[in-house]
Amino acid sequence: MAQPERRSALRSQRRTAHSTSATGADTHAHSSASVHALTSPEDVRLALLSELRLHLSTTTNKHGRPFQRKTINAYVNAGKALSAWIGASQHVNAVGVVVESFTDVDVSTANTFFRWWYETKDVPKSQDGKGGYTGGVNTAQRNLRPLFLYLADEYGHPNPYLDPRFNRYSAPALGKPRTLTEDFIQDVLNLTAWGPGRRDFESTRDHALTRVLTEGLRAEEILNLQVQDIDLPNATLLVVPLKGQRNSVDARPIPLQPSTVKALQRYIRVRQSHPRATHGHKDSAWLWLGTRGRGRLAYKGLYWIVKRRTEQAGYDPEEVSPHSFCHTWCHDLLDAGVSGENVMAIRGWSSASMLKRYGADQASQRAINAVHQLGDRYS
Repeated sequence: MAQPERRSALRSQRRTAHSTSATGADTHAHSSASVHALTSPEDVRLALLSELRLHLSTTTNKHGRPFQRKTINAYVNAGKALSAWIGASQHVNAVGVVVESFTDVDVSTANTFFRWWYETKDVPKSQDGKGGYTGGVNTAQRNLRPLFLYLADEYGHPNPYLDPRFNRYSAPALGKPRTLTEDFIQDVLNLTAWGPGRRDFESTRDHALTRVLTEGLRAEEILNLQVQDIDLPNATLLVVPLKGQRNSVDARPIPLQPSTVKALQRYIRVRQSHPRATHGHKDSAWLWLGTRGRGRLAYKGLYWIVKRRTEQAGYDPEEVSPHSFCHTWCHDLLDAGVSGENVMAIRGWSSASMLKRYGADQASQRAINAVHQLGDRYS
């Protein structure tokens, strides 16, 4: 008695002996074409960096939180820098093996790489004319550590960082921060101030952005703001910790100047006409949106806005970055008599060293002004 044909319960069609023999050649051709062959040492190194990226995206950091995408990118890019150095010229490790893969890197090779980095890249940006700050080889060493931790855990490769012969580098000296002048800030604000011919989306957004920059927020904190974070009736906004999640209970309120509240009120009103501000759109929650119907504003956009408005106001754009406003804010508050404790609370700093760092530019002048205000101490 013939058995009735059974239907498959699986979503993918099952192979049968007939279909396999009939299409075996095609199947093999498809399989070989869909798998990328690692034909060079560079391919192997880049494939391992892809493994590292996947590993970091599925694990947590030392604080028990997921790694941020920017952090993962920094770790992977450090690995790419090491890969490029390996590929640029032949290096032989301590046992005479030509270094072609990351697992060929021993403590001797690592020391050679970091020495090269020190000699070519270990310069604070405030000294190379570009403004800002970089940690040089110290940052490179910190960013490469996860790669060698992964190699040790996954492949049993000896971690050169644990070798007593490993050479560690300290961060280069900090360049002195630059505080912006009152005239500069006022001139930039005047460029986009609300008025005839300056009621369009771009002018209104740029003015509100500049106003919020004067409140001492870092660029990433500004760009991570959502509409729900703005509390105009109480003249505050909420900043979510950069290393945390949107549901973090550690969000801190930032007090706003009256002019900032008004600028945000106008921007939110004009923003309603933006095509991406429509309820339900994937970008609708983000406060800052791009021009010409583009979505969420990225750091490159903020950087370009600050540079362009600086140049339009007649100043040198090389001297100004979004972070320049943070140092200026700190000086303004300290100069106005706000206590260091309150400044630290608003910025979310736990260490007084940050207060000293951000207020360093005009510290001497503030001290002189404070002493002069005492007047005669003896008759």
